[in-house]
Amino acid sequence: MSLRVEGLGKRYGDTVVFSGVSLRVEPGEFVAIVGESGVGKSSLLNCLAALDDWSEGTITHNGTDLNGLDDTQRAHWRREHLGFVFQAFHVLPHLDIAQNVGLPLLLLGRPDAARVQAMLEAVGLGALGARLPAELSGGQLQRVAIARALVHRPGLLLADEPTGNLDPRTAAQVMDVLQQQAADSGAALVLVTHSATAAARAQRVLHLTANGLQAGPAG
Repeated sequence: MSLRVEGLGKRYGDTVVFSGVSLRVEPGEFVAIVGESGVGKSSLLNCLAALDDWSEGTITHNGTDLNGLDDTQRAHWRREHLGFVFQAFHVLPHLDIAQNVGLPLLLLGRPDAARVQAMLEAVGLGALGARLPAELSGGQLQRVAIARALVHRPGLLLADEPTGNLDPRTAAQVMDVLQQQAADSGAALVLVTHSATAAARAQRVLHLTANGLQAGPAG
């Protein structure tokens, strides 16, 4: 399920957030996007997730033109095909860990306790499914978020600063899990990060500038 982006741009009135972004990511490929603060990396990722509108250009995923979808159709597309890992975890505090991870399957009408447990095992949390989020560390919560993002086997995985709130050792562990699970599932992974260490793991590193995306080293 390839992701194709052509000439993408976003503006707020006369203010350009980003422009001229073209990108192709193939199944199983890991691409990192880096850039200065305020250059529009998170805004770009939100557009790729069809969570936000863009001003020009096209986004196509597995032959589906996201430009042509209304809000309801975009929500259905995200539910079926997208996994999103946020910096702030966004777990639901009143649900236990297994329920948080299983939520995408529940929304799809495909509850599967065995799949949820398999994902918890894969991220090293197999014995913690009955705990509440308040009982877990930040690193553990990020692994919960990764398991939740991948439990429904999406073709596209987007990660927005997933190690931004973590210490270096925990960040490395989380990146190990994210990279391994994305590879095992065959998902196309797009990572937005300030961390040169995280970006260096990617097969390609792209720098977001005022003129679009430019290939280059992580550092």
